[in-house]
Amino acid sequence: MAKVTHVPADDATCGWYHLAAPRTPRPAHVGTRSARWVVLGAGFTGLAAARQLATHFPDEEIVLIDAQAVGYGSSGRNAGFAIDLPHDIGADDYIGDIATAKMSLALNLKGQSILKDLVKQHQIDCQLRECGKYQAAIEGRGIAVLEAYRRGLDKLGQSYEVISQQDLPQHIGTAFYRQALFTPGTALIQPAALVRGLADSLPKNVTLYENTVITEVEYGTKTRLVHAGGAIVADKLVLTNNAFAMSFGFLKGRMLPIFTYGSLTRPLTEDEQARLGGKPYWGVIPADPFGTTLRRTVDNRILVRNSFSFNTDGRSDPKYLRRFIKRHHASFRERFPMLPQVNFEYTWGGSLSLSRNHMAHFGQLAPNVYGALCCNGLGVTRGTVTGTLLADWLAGESDHLTDFLLAAPGPSRNPPQPLLSAGVNMNLAWGQYRAGKES
Repeated sequence: MAKVTHVPADDATCGWYHLAAPRTPRPAHVGTRSARWVVLGAGFTGLAAARQLATHFPDEEIVLIDAQAVGYGSSGRNAGFAIDLPHDIGADDYIGDIATAKMSLALNLKGQSILKDLVKQHQIDCQLRECGKYQAAIEGRGIAVLEAYRRGLDKLGQSYEVISQQDLPQHIGTAFYRQALFTPGTALIQPAALVRGLADSLPKNVTLYENTVITEVEYGTKTRLVHAGGAIVADKLVLTNNAFAMSFGFLKGRMLPIFTYGSLTRPLTEDEQARLGGKPYWGVIPADPFGTTLRRTVDNRILVRNSFSFNTDGRSDPKYLRRFIKRHHASFRERFPMLPQVNFEYTWGGSLSLSRNHMAHFGQLAPNVYGALCCNGLGVTRGTVTGTLLADWLAGESDHLTDFLLAAPGPSRNPPQPLLSAGVNMNLAWGQYRAGKES
């Protein structure tokens, strides 16, 4: 029996979570039970895997476990971009190898389609808007990235529109940026509301246990998962808990739990909305990956997201919230000087599971243990599609997308500590400094 050393512990101040419709979490598991299928981690990936397993095996019960309430963890803390296009932050043009980019595009589109269909079928109120996204730049380096991105989109045959500085206020209400590239395929969501809605619309043969923290695990012919209230024995275990899979003995030293931070304002008054101008809702991602992400939400709030920290245990640390809210205020004031009285109502952190080579794991981890792990910042669409395809593969079905995922090399090995922390923290600090006005 091995101890699980790191377990989720996110801060209590996520705006998306508190602004979503009230919901009573499902009870934690108590006692001892067995199940053929156990999925660990009820974010986008785990919800998709459990749903698809339930479809393939309608006469079997699927057990889905989360250490926190659904929507409280990483899937409910992102910026809410369901991105269609390849988003390889390791490539100069965000596209990289064209053959790989085409497969990534197909995966993202499939994940996006799955979510749209579920939102429509179950009438999930998650503020989904198919309004595209802007990638914006203020410094010369950022403009060069947009130029490279345009060339990559041309090679992919994807549409876009270049927005000049003088025209940007008609779109996003601010002339802060020198240029933006608009791509029409991204959908914007309220992530916590979507995750909750997906959980509450699971098939009847899925049993969800929330606030069930696994503290020990024993592998063998079956996997025994122990928690404070009892134990669950799985014939087949599916890990969809991203970097926390390392604490379960898999992909050790191959994933990086990087936290990024967001703040949401109070709702803008009618006068403030008029002063801001632009479209009623939109999303902006930075040309520099260390820059600031912005959104105007359906309920007329402004989201500011920037700053990074390397939390090796995958847990929230309050010192970063206190430090980075100052940066959020500065970023907001620079971009929206016409809104001097608008303050933030919520500030929170949320983790990304990244790998140094920007690769994910998909497939078997050990006998009767499987995983779809490490979405590298594309958890909404990529988590949804990989969770779905993993369940298909476990049911004996596969296609060219499954074959592509299975053939990928997976996350590369990290340097040992303390070199890893020193290197990651230095890169994060240098990246944020180098972003300049983009931050």
